[in-house]
Amino acid sequence: MKTDFERILISKEEIQSRVKELAQQLDHDYAGKKPLFICILKGSIMFYTDLLRALTIDCAMDFMSISSYRNQTTSGEVKIIKDLDDPIVGKDVIIVEDIVDSGKTLSYLKRLLASRSPNSVKIVTMLDKPERRVVELQPDYTGFVIEDEFVVGYGLDYAQDYRHYPDIYILSRSVYEK
Repeated sequence: MKTDFERILISKEEIQSRVKELAQQLDHDYAGKKPLFICILKGSIMFYTDLLRALTIDCAMDFMSISSYRNQTTSGEVKIIKDLDDPIVGKDVIIVEDIVDSGKTLSYLKRLLASRSPNSVKIVTMLDKPERRVVELQPDYTGFVIEDEFVVGYGLDYAQDYRHYPDIYILSRSVYEK
């Protein structure tokens, strides 16, 4: 194992098993509908593609890129870098997120999308860190609830590194406390 990591937190096998379970839940909950899945770039891309490939329902896809981070710390200001391509009026929208921690950015995004008159807005996240929450926000579908650890892999990064690893690792403090 690479020395940048303390240990594997969630293995690729555990991830794939849970992704299939989430897809089955979504298949059930959206049977007969065509929800729009919105990938929040860049961190969610691995989860998003695995989740959508595991679905059996018909669905639509779109992407957003948002940022509230400046130099690895939250600025409190949300900036939309890439918005949706099409209107979402009357659609069942499912935001696909990699990790929910403070909830600030996702809370803002959910309000923004709700203001665009969709039928519904739900959140599916691979990881949830509820102890870091500073706003009231509860994902509708959660892969794993984790402790307050710095995690990378499976789309999650530190300074744009480590996204390509198939497992989710706890990043060694020596990497980010330099």
